[in-house]
Amino acid sequence: MPPPSSHPSGPGPSPIEVREIGLAQPLDWLRRGLEDLLHCPGPGLAHGAAAALFGIGLVWLAHDQFWILAGAFSGFLLVAPITATGLYAISRALERGAPSVTAGAWRIAWGVWRGHDARLVHFGVLLAFAGTGWVLTSASLVTSFVDQPVHRPLDFLHHVVLHDGSWLFEIWLVLGALLAAPVFASSVVAIPLLLDRRVSVLQAVLASWRAVLASPVPLAFWAAILLVVTLVGMATLLVGLVIVVPWLAHASWHAYRDLVVPADGDGASASTAGPAPGPH
Repeated sequence: MPPPSSHPSGPGPSPIEVREIGLAQPLDWLRRGLEDLLHCPGPGLAHGAAAALFGIGLVWLAHDQFWILAGAFSGFLLVAPITATGLYAISRALERGAPSVTAGAWRIAWGVWRGHDARLVHFGVLLAFAGTGWVLTSASLVTSFVDQPVHRPLDFLHHVVLHDGSWLFEIWLVLGALLAAPVFASSVVAIPLLLDRRVSVLQAVLASWRAVLASPVPLAFWAAILLVVTLVGMATLLVGLVIVVPWLAHASWHAYRDLVVPADGDGASASTAGPAPGPH
């Protein structure tokens, strides 16, 4: 495996270095994420249950208002990593072998937000703006090129997805992918990095982009896994989100640990921080 990049993503005594990873590494993140969830299930299941209840309540309130529904779920996909920051903290504590992690899991999870870290709030606001931008773009595209009203998900299915002789759905998908890709590239390791180190939001975003550029194919695979697993959780009448949300959150912590080289004095072993740099 090539050595980590030597270019820091920002000034400071501890440059943020990234690793190149193999294609199958995301599957190992899923395995380790599941282990963390099983080891300390309480806070994770609570996060997942809150997400599922939010989704069920939203469907009940806005089942005939497609754009409200689509906007809320799009926002959920983008902002969910921020809401799961407490679960990253639990994975970090498990990784470091902190005593009584299970007994103190709730304190660890909620303690993240007691510090009122403005960086996490700022990043969450940026993600919310990105989600809102996609919803407005999507609504403008569909309402401009569909001659039938689209109020319910079934309307979208009939008039956009299954419409004969129109490429609107394909254009909608491509546009969504083009808008989602930079958001993913900006956030894939940014939020755990903000939790783990005293770096700026800009430094975290640049490090995230460098991680993606160093391992574009494995991280495209990871993005596909996140999307598919989340959609499966939603397809189970949202009940699957109880497991999916914490599972992916814990897995995302391990993605960060494999992609970003630990800072000096971090204390993480090579086995917990991911594959050591070296030749393939």
